[in-house]
Amino acid sequence: QVQLVESGGGLVQAGGSLRLSCAASTRTFSSLALGWFRQAPGKEREFVSQISWSGSNTYYADSVKGRFTISRDNTKNTVYLQMNSLKPEDTAVYYCAAAASFRARLTESNYSYWGQGTQVTVSS
Repeated sequence: QVQLVESGGGLVQAGGSLRLSCAASTRTFSSLALGWFRQAPGKEREFVSQISWSGSNTYYADSVKGRFTISRDNTKNTVYLQMNSLKPEDTAVYYCAAAASFRARLTESNYSYWGQGTQVTVSS
């Protein structure tokens, strides 16, 4: 079983930055691909970014490419999402998820484990 706990959300003005963290309680963390998803009010959950087990491969939604950076520290069992140049449309609950393979990409059903989410609110 893998438990994921997100942190780092909050309220920020447009143009600002936040860094989300997701800590995992599993000995197999370094073998997992990790992803970030988000769900805005009244909308379906959508893919944001993914990182491979080694950190050498990353994948981003077009809406965040160039503004968000995903990274991981396997010594700390933690994955990060650095969010810069935030926009009001980035407002959402952000979820961390774990998958057995980097091929999981943006398909939610490929992710076996999910965190509870952290709220990000960007004011205009």
